[in-house]
Amino acid sequence: MERYDVIVIGGGHAGTEAAALAARRGAKTLLLTQNLDTVGQMSCNPAIGGVAKGTVVREVDALGGIMGRAADRACIQFRMLNRSKGPAVAAPRAQCDRTLYRRAVRSLLEKQQLVDLRQGSVADLTLSSGRVDGVMTSEGSAFTAGAVVLTTGTFLRGRIHQGLNSSIPAGRAGESPSVAIAEALELAGLRSQRFKTGTPPRIDGRTVNFSRVRVQDGDPDPFWFSFHEAANRPEQRPCFLTYTGEKLKDIVLAHISQSALYGGAITGRGPRYCPSIEDKILKFPDAERHQVFLEPEGLDTCEMYVNGLSTSLPPEVQLDFLRSVPGLETVKMTRAGYAIEYDYYPPQQLKPTLETKSIQGLYLAGQVNGTTGYEEAAGQGAIAGLNAAALALGREQVVLGRDSAYIGVLIDDLVNRGVDEPYRLFTSRSEYRLLLRQDNALRRLFPIAVEMGLLSPAELEGAESRLSSEDQLLASIESTRINPATANPVLLACGSSTISEAVGLTDLARRPEVPVGDLVETAGLTGTAAALDWVSIELKYSGYLEKERSAAERIAQMDDFALPSSFQYVDLRTVSYEAREKLQKVQPRSLGQARRIPGVSPSDLQSLVFEVLKARTI
Repeated sequence: MERYDVIVIGGGHAGTEAAALAARRGAKTLLLTQNLDTVGQMSCNPAIGGVAKGTVVREVDALGGIMGRAADRACIQFRMLNRSKGPAVAAPRAQCDRTLYRRAVRSLLEKQQLVDLRQGSVADLTLSSGRVDGVMTSEGSAFTAGAVVLTTGTFLRGRIHQGLNSSIPAGRAGESPSVAIAEALELAGLRSQRFKTGTPPRIDGRTVNFSRVRVQDGDPDPFWFSFHEAANRPEQRPCFLTYTGEKLKDIVLAHISQSALYGGAITGRGPRYCPSIEDKILKFPDAERHQVFLEPEGLDTCEMYVNGLSTSLPPEVQLDFLRSVPGLETVKMTRAGYAIEYDYYPPQQLKPTLETKSIQGLYLAGQVNGTTGYEEAAGQGAIAGLNAAALALGREQVVLGRDSAYIGVLIDDLVNRGVDEPYRLFTSRSEYRLLLRQDNALRRLFPIAVEMGLLSPAELEGAESRLSSEDQLLASIESTRINPATANPVLLACGSSTISEAVGLTDLARRPEVPVGDLVETAGLTGTAAALDWVSIELKYSGYLEKERSAAERIAQMDDFALPSSFQYVDLRTVSYEAREKLQKVQPRSLGQARRIPGVSPSDLQSLVFEVLKARTI
């Protein structure tokens, strides 16, 4: 029987990050997956990043994770979304080559000397006195470990639906579901529910009439998700935009009874923010059209992903509605879309470390916690891997605050609020959007990476150099004065009022309409593009940033007020009945966490403080 510090079950986006970060923290780690050829597989759309999600990718990278580096190596188109809406919502997104991405993840994982990869289907957990101490595979192998991370995605009792007459057990197309481990977890006392998600059909790009669709080129300027390396970029490719119309709507409505979702074959709830085409048409009947994005699957294939047409209708109906879309009149469908229903575990059963409350040493990450999206899975995987390693090695576990990372927002929402539909991260979920930008992810999380020893010497040196160059540029601007002869040409060019005497460069840089880069160049200062971006935001939004930092500090004081573990909230008669129920269920670690539980009022918090202080004196 082989012994490891950490065992990770599953090789998707959560599993690979969990394994990589557990190893970086010093844990001997085993990644067990049903098929080693699909490690890092992009099961749905071939893209990484997006609104809030792109920031999570950079946060994972700041901690030493894989996703950002793999996306850079596989990027065939990059776009910075929401650039015109301000830095709080700017969102990096990379269209990726599926094959290159999967290869990059496998290569990066295998560079971790403490990671072993093994093919096998986990059938059971071995438990001892309420603690997990290993796993058994259906092939008869046994492994022991100090902690286990479960990242099985949609595989737990997964079932694929295409219409009413096609329903097959599967974790994703062509792969068997995980049933035995789901049954084992049920016996161990974990409560599960069902969710559903889906994918659209894929098409042969050679059969698209590109004269009838709009070309969407990527940004011309290079961008790398990773702070630690600048990988060579593959050949770049465009995406394309078209729209649904009345004909597609009529086809879907005529066959709605054949939809697995609306015909009654599926009971699980699907993601509100990534609806099927059936959902769009029924829930938004007045919409004249819906966007359809044609996204290349890779450089070595003509296959395209039809983003916007997820469906559980029969394949023949899918082909009919595809051919109603402008540009797809004679298209050939290479793969039909499908819906998949699967088990997840309501995340209020978890601690903020992602360890289960009922089974010590068992951590859950990814879609098993009721989330949707590669990036949300990766963020959870990173934290679960770090904390599983910490438990196994006797080190301090990490919990990211809502003011320190979008990963912290994600996990805090999950464990305190739970989910009633697949959870997707948005910038609107954060109270500190301006603090949690994609450009400053390294600055926010670098101290944690250093403290836990997650980065190599070369990575440490590169990160320190990057942050130092930003600090030096800001210091130079703050100490520089500029005269009218030098400054006024720049001010006139951007329509800003001129100056009549020398002023501090900072005063001009804070003007919204004045480009900081032009000012810096005119003043004879130098800085990298990344440093200029960070400095510009820090100067122009300084007032807003200070307000958010002050608010975060006030909330942090509540987070510092610790609550007793296993506290009997049901006995607190001064607290409302609803709050007692919620507090007993969640068992918050701090007053700040209690504050974020729905149903706990300010008066409940005041009473709770009194009750805790009284208990401390007894």
